[in-house]
Amino acid sequence: MRVVFDTSIFISAFLIAGSQGERAFLLARRRRFSLYTSVAILAETAQKLREKFDQPVRDIKSALRLISRASTVLTPPIYLRILADDPDNRILECALAAQADLIITGDRHLLSLKRFQGIPIVRLADFLRMFPEEQP
Repeated sequence: MRVVFDTSIFISAFLIAGSQGERAFLLARRRRFSLYTSVAILAETAQKLREKFDQPVRDIKSALRLISRASTVLTPPIYLRILADDPDNRILECALAAQADLIITGDRHLLSLKRFQGIPIVRLADFLRMFPEEQP
């Protein structure tokens, strides 16, 4: 299964120990599914960690390294303008380039689409229900 996380999932994974985001990321590290991300998603994750959460550069670099090792990093060949929030469009671009089976997000704008070109857009909690044997 090919999956794309939005930045909020990565931020939750690295800032909140024991969070659903951390659980999802650990599943990706264990190769329970194929995680895809993009250079733009990584850049936004780094920017939010730095500007919104005041994380040290060392920790941000470490997080990006871990994400890169757990995922396939793409540079999508397309540029979309579907949603008003540009970073949301980068998620959709990555999902198309990855031929994703799912987009995982907590973003209400993405969730309101429900599907994008046949790719379901689901909440993190719903995604994690797919892995009941790995409940904490």
